[in-house]
Parts: sequence; structure tokens; C-alpha cells
Amino acid sequence: MSRRPRRNYSPAFKAKVALEAAKGEYTLAELAKRFDVHPNQITQWMVQLLVRMCEVFDRPAQTAPSVDLKALHAEIGELTLENDFSYGHFSQPRHTCTSPVRRSLSP
Repeated sequence: MSRRPRRNYSPAFKAKVALEAAKGEYTLAELAKRFDVHPNQITQWMVQLLVRMCEVFDRPAQTAPSVDLKALHAEIGELTLENDFSYGHFSQPRHTCTSPVRRSLSP
């Protein structure tokens, strides 16, 4: 007797099956055959659905904090300028590959 490989079901599929089981229109055997899932698994998903159903209404909706984009863009600009000056991008000319060290290393 060969065992079937372990399957991973998506949360949407689990919710669909558990909701069908909670409705009570079909027996567990009918649902198991229809969705090709063991009846014990359907029972576990249905219990999880019923136990955790109140969590949907328990927590207030989380909203993202309002962000002032102009202030953020201004701060990014200031930090960019600070980095450029601290690394000397504006005070030093750009180097080319004509330095004596480079010439001596090249074949």
C-alpha cells in the first residue's frame, strides 16, 4: 500500500471547505468525496473556523499612518547632499585610469 504524498492546501481552499461544512447542507462524507480531503481534516478546519470567527470582528481595522511625502522627499534630498559632501563627491575631481599606479600595474 503506497501512501499519497503530503499535500499543502491554500488558506482559501481551507476556508471554502470549512464554510461548506459549517453550513451543514452536506455530510462530511459527501464533502470529503467532493473536495478529496479526509473527513477528519474537514472537521479540524471547521472547528478552527468556528473558534477563530470572532477574531474577525474583535480587532479594529488597522489603517496605515498618514505620511507627509513632501517632508520625506526633502529629508531624502538633505541626506543625499550630506553624503555627497562627506564622501567628497563635489570637492574632488573624478579620477580617470591615467594614474601612474594604474599604468605600472597594467601589462
